[in-house]
Amino acid sequence: MPKVDPARLVAFDVLRAVEEKDAYANLELSRLLREQRLDGRDAALATELVSGTLRLRGSYDDVLDRLVKGDLQPPVRDALRLGAHQLLSMRVPTHAAVATTVDLVKSRIGHRPSGLVNAVLRKVAAQPLDAWLDGRPVPARTSHPAWVVDALAEALDRPAELDALLAADNARPAVTLVARPGLSTLAELGGEPHPVSPYAVVLEGGDPGALTAVREGRAGVQDAGSQAVALVLARAVLDGPDENWLDVCAGPGGKAALLAAIAAERGARLLAHERQPHRAVLVAQGARAASAGLAGVIAGDGTRPAFRESTFDRILVDAPCSGLGALRRRPESRWRRKPEDVPELVGLQTKLLGAAVGALRPGGVVLYATCSPVVAETAGVVAAVLGDRSDVELVPALDLLPGVDDVESAHLPGALQLWPHRHDTDAMFLALLRRTG
Repeated sequence: MPKVDPARLVAFDVLRAVEEKDAYANLELSRLLREQRLDGRDAALATELVSGTLRLRGSYDDVLDRLVKGDLQPPVRDALRLGAHQLLSMRVPTHAAVATTVDLVKSRIGHRPSGLVNAVLRKVAAQPLDAWLDGRPVPARTSHPAWVVDALAEALDRPAELDALLAADNARPAVTLVARPGLSTLAELGGEPHPVSPYAVVLEGGDPGALTAVREGRAGVQDAGSQAVALVLARAVLDGPDENWLDVCAGPGGKAALLAAIAAERGARLLAHERQPHRAVLVAQGARAASAGLAGVIAGDGTRPAFRESTFDRILVDAPCSGLGALRRRPESRWRRKPEDVPELVGLQTKLLGAAVGALRPGGVVLYATCSPVVAETAGVVAAVLGDRSDVELVPALDLLPGVDDVESAHLPGALQLWPHRHDTDAMFLALLRRTG
């Protein structure tokens, strides 16, 4: 068998795991990089191959389907996608991209399809990606399924900005770190400040895991939009005491760690709650440096909570969602999710928010957040809970992100909607509710 460089082998294996096992690309990539002991340039190459291929998969498939007659075996298609990404979106010479992909096919799939792969990739290399996609339908040109394009267009409600949003989904996101207050500082992390969060810095490059503060859990990798979720909840004005905080859907723990650090500075305590036990373990590990503000981590069903009614002063419901607001960082979500997933998610989101309102004391606030801008998952859920209960009201939150422009939701005045093309964050939705009695 030909010898294939380990970065390409890892990238191919991640793509196959995403396709066959519904794996999360970032977790599978991290696992394989550790197993194969790849770092430096090899790790960077594997990461770009995985993330770039997944982001532009729809565009590459459009090209391949015009060059291949008949169906492609899924492993062969994944290999062709990897080759196409190197040819059309990376500075890999044609001979190197073709030869390494052919060797990969021989090593992982067998000799039989290697001739087809060689011939197809040489045709792919005949013109640049822009030329291949010129005049193609929007889903092919932007590498988004048609239903995702429609859902994002409805949520954005600005046709002139749609192309910019879809392009931002396909751009490689910068690495953003959070300096957890009382534990780390921006100066310790380096990088450039991000305007959405006073705790955020954007790295130009390098490995964030090499930073001492990150290794010790005093800082972490976290999108500025996710940091904004913790900030808005913590900045909301309360009536009455401010001691008991709750994060209902805490896994994998980034927002819980930031909230616990903020709570510790105020003498408050955060209870982290997560349905899946293995994710609850991740929460505990991620918040270890902020343990002074952590009341504990428990596993349970947020729709049927074990805690008492009217207990908490501040509650975060960062609900499970379609993830269509985080396509820059989790590009496989656009291929994994289906339109029929949304109604089931909306039902769960509505139950979680309703139960959280019940656990909130009168005068306290609950922040409902999703990393999806889809209207049914955002304004629709909040409207359903407001219509179902007479003891809760929407609190305008625009003043809680000072200096961040053009952030009001188009579908729920007073709520917030961040966007990658406007704010350089994931498309986080945030709605603040107060229990009135």
